[in-house]
Amino acid sequence: MGISSLVSVIIPAYNHQEYVQETIKSIINQTYQNIELIVIDDGSKDSTWQKIVELQDVCKKRFARVHFETKENEGTCKTLNKLVSLAKGKYIYLVASDDISKPDAIKEEIEFLERYPDYALVVGDSEFIDASGIKCYKDKNDSLVYDLNKARFKTYAEQLSYKNSKFKETNFGKYETLYLGNYIPNGYLIRKSIFDSIGQFTPEAPLEDWWLMLQISKYAKMKYINKILFSYRWHGKNTMANIEKMRKITDKTFQYELDILKNIDKSEITPDINNILKNGVCYKKQGVPFIFEISTSKIGFTKKKIIKFLNIKIAEYAK
Repeated sequence: MGISSLVSVIIPAYNHQEYVQETIKSIINQTYQNIELIVIDDGSKDSTWQKIVELQDVCKKRFARVHFETKENEGTCKTLNKLVSLAKGKYIYLVASDDISKPDAIKEEIEFLERYPDYALVVGDSEFIDASGIKCYKDKNDSLVYDLNKARFKTYAEQLSYKNSKFKETNFGKYETLYLGNYIPNGYLIRKSIFDSIGQFTPEAPLEDWWLMLQISKYAKMKYINKILFSYRWHGKNTMANIEKMRKITDKTFQYELDILKNIDKSEITPDINNILKNGVCYKKQGVPFIFEISTSKIGFTKKKIIKFLNIKIAEYAK
């Protein structure tokens, strides 16, 4: 008997008139059939809403349910909260309005979550595409290249695993590793019931994907499938391409997470969280253990050096 659970595909759209139809068409072309499509235009200043409406008739024929809506600009977090509240599926598949899902993406991911109820999120690898939708790669300077021989990273997972050694290990998706920064690729399927535990997105945590991963990791496990199931579009409007903006929203999100930890219900503290509350997370150590130790910790963009003598902290300063 095949899987028939309803999947809610949610798309927050903003100023992506060049890409949004290609995004929606990639959902139309999914091999998994029982899908509802919910798209909210967050007050785009270009023709994004018109491009969405142009596909309304074909979407109504393809999907179990369709909800298209435009509203005044309120930001990504409020838009995501509304999308989640409208979703009726057992699972939620979140897609940015400039990315593309491979035809078997939802099928591959729902098969895993149906089989393993203790997991709340599953994700595959992503290839890079440019503004025109052409497959490309990343070089060591994080620039797009089209010659495979010049590529440092062929996929998004390769780049993420290079930056974070926990990416493909048994620690994938654990709070203690995600606390150092987000390394979960795009194109993930989430068990909707997890939102009952983690609450809503908030502008106080503007790096919403990192915030989401931190909250999920407190309650359930995550799985990485080593298969390209998504196309991550890299273009001039990407937030990731704006280093200063990324620094600010990363720091703000991290400060909000610290506030959550200060007020967390003691019954919800896992060993990962307890370890961080007691010791922080250090990724580099020097010296003789238990006598003299210099450690360097990194949270988002912030680095700290900690000096201990006989396991007692005697100095701490930002690098």
